[in-house]
Amino acid sequence: DDQLKSTGNVRINNAGNRFEGPELQLKIDRFEGFFTTPRYRFLQNGGNGQAERVDFIDDKHFTARQATYTTCERNDEASWKPAWQLTASRVDFDLDREVGVASGAVLRFKDVPILAFPKVSFPLSDKRKSGLLPPTLGLGSLNGFEVRQPYYFDIAPNRDATFSPAVMTKRGVDLAGEFRYLEPAYRGQVSASVLPGDRLRGRDRWSYALQHTGAIDTGVPAIGALGLGLNLSRVSDNDYWRDFPLNTGQVTQRLLAQDASLSWGQGFFSSAVRALKWQTLQDINSPIIPPYDRLPQLSAAYTRFDAPLLGRGEGFDWSAQADFTRFSADPSLTKQPNGSRAFTRLQVSRPFLAPWGYVTPKVQLHASSYQFDSPLANGATSASRVVPTFSLDSGLTFERDASYFGRSFTQTLEPRAFYVRTPFREQSFLPNYDSGANSFNFATVFTENAFVGNDRISDANLLTLGLTSRLLDPATGVEAVRLGVAQRLRFDDQRVSLPALGTTPAPGALPVTDRVSDLLVGASINWVPQWTFDSTVQYNPKISQSELASVGVRYNPGNYRTVSAALRRQRNISEQVDVGWQWPINDLWGDKGQDLGAGRGQGGGRYYSVGRLNYSTLEKKLVDAVLGIEYDGCCWIGRVVLQRSQNSTAASNTRILFQLEMVGFSRIGANPLETLKSNVPRYQFLRDKISPPSRFTTYD
Repeated sequence: DDQLKSTGNVRINNAGNRFEGPELQLKIDRFEGFFTTPRYRFLQNGGNGQAERVDFIDDKHFTARQATYTTCERNDEASWKPAWQLTASRVDFDLDREVGVASGAVLRFKDVPILAFPKVSFPLSDKRKSGLLPPTLGLGSLNGFEVRQPYYFDIAPNRDATFSPAVMTKRGVDLAGEFRYLEPAYRGQVSASVLPGDRLRGRDRWSYALQHTGAIDTGVPAIGALGLGLNLSRVSDNDYWRDFPLNTGQVTQRLLAQDASLSWGQGFFSSAVRALKWQTLQDINSPIIPPYDRLPQLSAAYTRFDAPLLGRGEGFDWSAQADFTRFSADPSLTKQPNGSRAFTRLQVSRPFLAPWGYVTPKVQLHASSYQFDSPLANGATSASRVVPTFSLDSGLTFERDASYFGRSFTQTLEPRAFYVRTPFREQSFLPNYDSGANSFNFATVFTENAFVGNDRISDANLLTLGLTSRLLDPATGVEAVRLGVAQRLRFDDQRVSLPALGTTPAPGALPVTDRVSDLLVGASINWVPQWTFDSTVQYNPKISQSELASVGVRYNPGNYRTVSAALRRQRNISEQVDVGWQWPINDLWGDKGQDLGAGRGQGGGRYYSVGRLNYSTLEKKLVDAVLGIEYDGCCWIGRVVLQRSQNSTAASNTRILFQLEMVGFSRIGANPLETLKSNVPRYQFLRDKISPPSRFTTYD
């Protein structure tokens, strides 16, 4: 007989899950029986509670009657009460699925009932499960009071979905959903939202987005797989971005792409077919010229590195690129005809490399051919252009041992000279479909073309000189200091420019006649791991002022302690100060907490201040703001966050986000975590997923 009967102070341990009480009857082989008035504690998340009786069905399933559950750690004091607790007439625990299902349940916080459920499920670990997610509550100036109740579908290990209906007091009922999938050869997600009869706008509102990347097996070994990429997004109207902020991945929320591409590559050859169409969300107070649709775009490239060329031996880098694109947009807005463009670029370079430096001569040939739907101003319906470019890039590297402030370094001195010669070719009569002015910075100052895109190739006869010095740790190679300067010397005027738009000349719309460019100065200092300093200044020597300046500093001495500040200035256009932080308020009275590591907080009873402020010193107003307080009570976390976002020059949205997180159980209220993560530099969650403990942790 395998029947076990035990009374007194009885304790059993089942795979790390612990039960203890006054009386146990158990069939050991089947793990079937009951425990009277036991306490229990689960290994995976530290969840614990007590019940009048626990009935064991097997070693993975049991039922607790008149039960409690919490993740607050129990102490030995008789007066102990958890900060939050779920009480239920019955709880069915499934250790296989790592989930509990409570019937007749009431959730209490600080002994005050806050929610009641006829039936509710909750996790016993971080494992996903289908069911109701915590409702989110929000209060904002645009939507009013908002309640959203998501339901999660755990379809398969590689598929899930979420349905999230919401009620907005100022607008109506919003129905939103998301589906995600992951396969060995492809992945993606689909999301959509429908708001019938928006009471504020007087019309139906909707949006959808699809992202997909993957490979298609053709079944033909000689061809192999094709790459497929989809990025599709669209909304119902021009005001959608203002009412419901979008995460488009674009520079502006007012441009939504419907982008599909099919690619193929083998060896040194690659090719792609693409269709790109834009939805432009216009603002009557700030209209924008829409970018051109590309219907279609065909491209191909053949690229070799350190390869032979025409019997000259190896060591050459060379490539051939070709592109055909059909550009279309509304000519009444673009003020130029639609058309097709065929573009080819041939490029050959021969790097000569040595430990002390390098020399790289390069030759490029740009050729374009156009066909237009309507005649140009000169009456032409077609045009062509061929532009050669020669460049010579060279640099030296000097090293020496150095010592500063008691630290030993390897110091480098790295001068660089970059010469470009491109003859002038008249291009002002050509439409501009995709070219724009290159920003003047350290990433672009050593490039051949002053423009991006393929409609404008700048004429050039210029020399760019640069100097970089670095301090490197001789043992690890870690960079402690980097200082750099660069400047262009122009021997002839740059005559090629972009078409002028409006009354204010855009960057690149005027010829460049200065013989000496602005001076670029940059510094990056990481003297100690806790401090980081970065600065870039574009200095105009003619007026003895900076045209652009960016200065930033960050102090990050440890987990949950970070402060950053930045000044960004563009002369006569904008000047903004940006400050962000996450810091324990308890530090003010000497309570430094415990170093428990990332994702574990710093112990209970601690307050954290978190926020980010963006202030315009020219306009003397706050542009965007996030201000919040978090409290870590060990088994619960409270958050209050105020967010103010500037939607346009005349409108802003303010909302308050409250959240109560019962650690390991649920979150109630509006979710400010993504707001904090996306706005506060280096923000850390007070609780994050951690590795599960060993099953032997709770054995005595």
